[in-house]
Amino acid sequence: MGKRVYLDHAATTYTKQEVLEEMLPHFTKVYGNPSSIHSFGREARKALDYARERTAGAFKAEPSEIFFTGGGSEADNWAIKGVAFANEKKGKHIITTAIEHHAVLHACQYLEKRGFKVTYLPVDEHGLITVEQVKKAITDETILITIMFANNEIGTIQPIADIGALAKERKILFHTDAVQAAGHVKIDVDDMNIDLMSISGHKLYGPKGVGALYVRRGVKLDPLLHGGAQERNRRAGTENLPAIVGLGKAVEMAVENMEENSARLERMRDRLIEGILSKVDNVRLNGHPIKRLPGNVNFSFEFIEGEALLLSLDIKGIAGSSGSACTSGSLDPSHVLLAIGLPHEIAHGSLRLTLGDENTDEDIDYVLEILPEIVQRLRAMSPLFNQVKGGRQYV
Repeated sequence: MGKRVYLDHAATTYTKQEVLEEMLPHFTKVYGNPSSIHSFGREARKALDYARERTAGAFKAEPSEIFFTGGGSEADNWAIKGVAFANEKKGKHIITTAIEHHAVLHACQYLEKRGFKVTYLPVDEHGLITVEQVKKAITDETILITIMFANNEIGTIQPIADIGALAKERKILFHTDAVQAAGHVKIDVDDMNIDLMSISGHKLYGPKGVGALYVRRGVKLDPLLHGGAQERNRRAGTENLPAIVGLGKAVEMAVENMEENSARLERMRDRLIEGILSKVDNVRLNGHPIKRLPGNVNFSFEFIEGEALLLSLDIKGIAGSSGSACTSGSLDPSHVLLAIGLPHEIAHGSLRLTLGDENTDEDIDYVLEILPEIVQRLRAMSPLFNQVKGGRQYV
């Protein structure tokens, strides 16, 4: 098999060996139910509590404020629906953005069918919103502001601390989907005035199928799942102890090595961006040039289809995506790229490359060697590209 380069870390990461090693005993040795009072259960409970402490410590939270879930999507749904139904007597208005993950957007649409009103804030050409936009959208009915920390497709980082300060001033709950940001950028829930925050294990070298919701002490939140007293009566279901242990270890490792890892990813990211811009014409960088995740690169290439580009890269051993992994089966262009103002035909020609810990400078060299050749070949087959005699520069 030839060279293989994985550049789809925003979709998922592998589980690190250190994480796996901590998980393994909890499949076969420490296998008690954490809710049981015998020694097997107490042993499991101790592991659960330690994972909670590790997760909380990474974000300057209290262990009692961390609730384990089945993933980031569940955490988003719980935060939004839970706050809405627990606080609907105060008001039925929610503020979010047009570029949220579908776990947020679809949860909001679900609530709209049940009498809630949702404001979807538009973003600028870089995918940013402003605090002033949020301020103008607030009404006497507003009970929740939910805005993602960093976008999963274009990597743009929002002014979370400023939005949190505004929410606190106006006594409105503030939730952020930090699934892409956790472990990659510094997060302090108190300094940033975050009331609820979603994270996911498999985005930071932990296992799939586990996440957590941070809930500030005192926040009223209806349960999403009923049928048991787990997670202090707020999330029913026997805890997935091996995965939770893995999440705790993965979060701790990510935060311990964050500064060094982020600097390395930024350097490779910028090399990749500069290389593509210098070697390929008729291309646009999507997302904010500076306020973006360390490992995120997203481009739109004119006159070619993203799917053809992805398949051609895959043949050469390079794994990327055309948008979020959750919608990769859809033929519709990305809602994020449309929201930043790209026309349909250019949004269809998008490529997201997201770097991770195992990537090297040699990987970047390989992509910069292969990608321009593929773009040139695909454009040579494009009737539109040939019609305009070599294309035009997209601005």
